[in-house]
Amino acid sequence: MLFFTKFFAILLLSVPLFANGTLKGKVTDKASNEALIGANIIVLNHSWGAATDIDGFYEIKNIPAGTYTIKVTYVGYAPFEKKDVTIKNFQVVELDFELETDFTLSEIVVVDQKYFEQKATNTVKVVDSEMINKLPVKGTNNIMSLQSGVVVNDRSINIRGGRVDEVGYYIEEVQVQAGVYESRYSKINPINTSNEEYAEVDENVFNNSFKTPLSTFAIDVDAASYTNVRRFINSGQLPPKDAVRVEEFINYFDYDYPAPKDEPVKIYTELSNCPWNKENYLVHIGIKGKEISRDQSGPSNLVFLIDVSGSMQPENKLPLLKRAFKLLTKQLRNDDKVTIVVYASSTGLVLEPTFGYDREKILNAIDNLYAGGSTAGGAGIQLAYKMAEVNFMSDGNNRVILATDGDFNVGISNTTELVKFIQDKKQKGIFLTVLGFGGENLKDSRLEKLADDGDGQYAYIDNFMEAKKVFVNELGATLFTIAKDSKIQVEFNPAKVKQYRLVGYENRLMNDEDFDNDKKDGGEIGAGHTVTALYEIELQDDIDEISELQLKYQVVELKESARTTDELLTVKFRYKEPNGETSKLISQAVPLSALRKYPSKNFNFSAAVAMFGMILSDSENKGNSNLDYVRELAESNLGEDNFGYREEFVDLVQKTKRLDHLAGR
Repeated sequence: MLFFTKFFAILLLSVPLFANGTLKGKVTDKASNEALIGANIIVLNHSWGAATDIDGFYEIKNIPAGTYTIKVTYVGYAPFEKKDVTIKNFQVVELDFELETDFTLSEIVVVDQKYFEQKATNTVKVVDSEMINKLPVKGTNNIMSLQSGVVVNDRSINIRGGRVDEVGYYIEEVQVQAGVYESRYSKINPINTSNEEYAEVDENVFNNSFKTPLSTFAIDVDAASYTNVRRFINSGQLPPKDAVRVEEFINYFDYDYPAPKDEPVKIYTELSNCPWNKENYLVHIGIKGKEISRDQSGPSNLVFLIDVSGSMQPENKLPLLKRAFKLLTKQLRNDDKVTIVVYASSTGLVLEPTFGYDREKILNAIDNLYAGGSTAGGAGIQLAYKMAEVNFMSDGNNRVILATDGDFNVGISNTTELVKFIQDKKQKGIFLTVLGFGGENLKDSRLEKLADDGDGQYAYIDNFMEAKKVFVNELGATLFTIAKDSKIQVEFNPAKVKQYRLVGYENRLMNDEDFDNDKKDGGEIGAGHTVTALYEIELQDDIDEISELQLKYQVVELKESARTTDELLTVKFRYKEPNGETSKLISQAVPLSALRKYPSKNFNFSAAVAMFGMILSDSENKGNSNLDYVRELAESNLGEDNFGYREEFVDLVQKTKRLDHLAGR
């Protein structure tokens, strides 16, 4: 008994030696309450510290009992110290910090050499710290980050976290008199598109609804075109016209559609006047996929197929890619499984199938990736699908995630052969997500083709916040399919609609007879995803002219019911369950009586985005579209905009206006 008493006494005395405390919390901007990513938190006079994650949280473990001073630093903000923080053994101390922007620079000099809105001049503006403090401070959407805290946007200057808005000049040079900061706008080099590949977009035209009453297309939830075009605009130049796919602009944004109850999807329709052509009407069609929680979705068998060829070396390629996949790794469930395949001059398996609970192993494998060699893309795809098949989860989600700039030049380099290979594999229940990175040699048309034919999604990652959108904010839609081979067919009533035009979806059009053919592929809808399509229609003005279509061997005429009904059109949606082989059909009619004088925010915002796409592609059907109207319509229909994507769109329109002016358009 004495032995055990001494043993426990020794044990109790020794516990504090290894049972230390933990300090955790969040760091935010005091003015905006936004999380600060990458802020440094240190225990002064010690080697203990941490950096905040993408949500602003930090955690410092194994701090011995005692009283300490905690210091928080972040570029553009005043350092903050918290004294007399007591840490006890076995204790978790939660301590949040609010940092204030730091305007301690004496003055900056802005030299404008390219003027936007006022008369041309070579004015020099000197702004001192007192003036800066009187100007509005907002969150930033940066074009360029300079050394430690000076950020230049095309209409503002951000100095150590504060923003000087509406400079009104195309910034050419920013200096700090002390010589600490110095940069020129010209450092944002124009993108060389000579090695980039875009499929030609042959814009949809108006169709006579009596001669061509059916419009059929595969749904498309891709959004790569929008983010790729954003890359161009943020680099100070207008995009190539064929880089613009209007439906991908529209579908970049989520819309507030009613959620389905019994079916995996639900149709939403709305009818109102067409904003860019007041003589016509606009039909807004929305498809809403049901939400699935992580518990409902089952485990995931994911194969990361990563391009590590020499072309992936730039900062916006492999380095950004690695940060993106780390985000995804942190979202994994313990029973998820990850395999990593890389390809360059040769193909290799750098991570055997690893369960999600071993995140550190997965993160380390991502950390150790480096770029070099040529691009054996085809061979990489073959190995990736082989690993997906070997580890197939019959009760879960099986997916290959391909991340590349699309520059396949070794192996199965022919796009047709790649598509055939992927189509064969998708029949086995393996889906494909394609992520494009970087520029200069982006093979956009190839990546889009692979995703479309692989029952997958194509996204372009132009910055870290887009990676967060794809892998955090919209993880369910990115990874979990709730409907495949999805198609839309709209039948127009010629007695009511004279002609119609589908806005976008040019490369997703299908033959009318393919709608009912389950052997013909459609698109994929992810959990919680929304799909939106717009039709511009002109109402019928003389029904007598269309009573009969004169053909040699047959007579085509209107049914009497077409004349008497109030219906303009009927939307038919066909889809398969993720593991199904037989499609299901749902439909919904749109009557003229449903016309809204005051359309919803869904309607107006999607129309604004469509106009923006038509302006950038110089559409013959853009009507009265102009950038001022786009900005006004979008800005007044932002809705909840939880992640700020719509507000960013408004900023993008403003940047485009200035670029448009410089281009002399």
